[in-house]
Amino acid sequence: MGSIPKGIGKLRNLIVLDLSINQLVGSIPSEIGDMPKMLKIDLHANRLDGAIPPELGKLSSLTELRLSNNSLTGTIPGSNDSSVVFTNSDGQIGLCRLTQLTDMDLSYNYLVGDVPTCFKQIQRSSLVGNCFKNNDTTNRPDHQCENNLRGNENNSVDKNERKSSQQPLWLLILEVITGISFLTMLTLCTIAGLRRCKARSSGNSGTWTRAVSWKENNVISIDDDLLANVPKISRQELAEACEDFSNIIGSSHDTIVYKGTMNDGSEIAVVSLSASVHYWTSYVELYFQKEVVEMARLSHENVAKMVGYSKESDPFSRMLVFQYPPNGTLYEHLHDVEGCQLSWPRRMKIALRIARALRYLHTEMQPPFAVAALASSSVYLTEDFSPKIIDFERWRALLTKPGLSSGSIVNGSLNNITDSRHRRFMDVQANTFAFGVILLELISGRAPVSKDTGDLVDWARKHLDQAEEFSKLVDPKLRNANHENLGIVCNVVNLCIDAEPCRRPSMNMITAILEEGIDMSPATVLRDSSLAWAESEIAIS
Repeated sequence: MGSIPKGIGKLRNLIVLDLSINQLVGSIPSEIGDMPKMLKIDLHANRLDGAIPPELGKLSSLTELRLSNNSLTGTIPGSNDSSVVFTNSDGQIGLCRLTQLTDMDLSYNYLVGDVPTCFKQIQRSSLVGNCFKNNDTTNRPDHQCENNLRGNENNSVDKNERKSSQQPLWLLILEVITGISFLTMLTLCTIAGLRRCKARSSGNSGTWTRAVSWKENNVISIDDDLLANVPKISRQELAEACEDFSNIIGSSHDTIVYKGTMNDGSEIAVVSLSASVHYWTSYVELYFQKEVVEMARLSHENVAKMVGYSKESDPFSRMLVFQYPPNGTLYEHLHDVEGCQLSWPRRMKIALRIARALRYLHTEMQPPFAVAALASSSVYLTEDFSPKIIDFERWRALLTKPGLSSGSIVNGSLNNITDSRHRRFMDVQANTFAFGVILLELISGRAPVSKDTGDLVDWARKHLDQAEEFSKLVDPKLRNANHENLGIVCNVVNLCIDAEPCRRPSMNMITAILEEGIDMSPATVLRDSSLAWAESEIAIS
């Protein structure tokens, strides 16, 4: 949210600036033109307005510029506009100086005038949805362009009126003194009223906890029965299970993950939120409780079950308890564990089960549930290599999202600030992309980022365009890969990693493709497993 700070121009070594799909407002800072190493700028799908700064023409190395789906106005810098003064030795002006530019998208703004002749090679689809004249692109309806132009003119008039109506200095001082006096009296009355309400309600007790603070200036109600159906586990019991919280299996700035064993012998993972009592406002508490209820309703064989939660005031702590699959993560088995080879049938079985879990989360849950950070490291394996998705990152995000403490309650739910942050968890398209990356890891044995291949998706795209290149993606340790299955998986990967999220199919469709295309019949699995066993025996001998 907010505007792009002008100080961003001081990042002289920045190569990629991607602030797309946010709620940024205001104009594009001209200081971005002071970043000489910039290769890619992506600001699409925001609420930016104003003109495109001609200073962008100074970015001689820029290859990609995406400014679509904003409210930008004015002409494209580079047209025959005398106000554009940034030229190069060839006499080109504005954006026409960007000789390395190969990909530009200015669609769905309110740009006017003519398209500069230097951009005639740009695809017309990258310019649609504007207010150009005398060109062969598809413009917005005339009334939208007129309304936007009229709105800009009104804003200019308002600014001029404000300038012309400046008040005398003595009158301004008098207004300031009057305002301060009024605010002082209002503050004293408010504090006295809050103290009186607090004294009046101190003797009352009930099911609902009412939280009031002068800073928040709002009253919310937290239902103590909200977590009535979720098992509550004492901190002492968890401390005994986790060897006095010494058995740490993961940590970050915001969370610590412990492994423990309950009295009944079941293994658990305990996520402890690293939050102080000063941060933990009533709004965060309500948000936390709603997330616990959300997680507790998940019930699928390939999603790790939440066993319960712990909530203590002294010492202050908030913990979540999950079933812990004892066989490590899928990432460890693919990339870290030496001598532990996942066979092709086992990898296909894991892929199918993850797909079914995501189909359940995205389509059978209402509202849909998206994993906050789906990756092979968030997929744990049981002793029989059945995958279990654990959403640890969901709680880390709770502590890293600013603004929760300043929310409010409307009709029993958090207002737009909290709702917008909750909706960011609902990004099912991001889960689809992440599933495509997991499929690539399964068939290639390569990590998402490595020294050998760099970014796994970028490396794989070179081989995914042609079917005869699919075999180059296969993990060299796998000699029994089923090529029919490989073709199906590669085609699914192509769908999942589509650059446009709206073109990625639902997990319902992806799961159907995999279930129909991958033969997991007992005979096929036995045949492939026998081949894998025979090859491993030959390799050992």
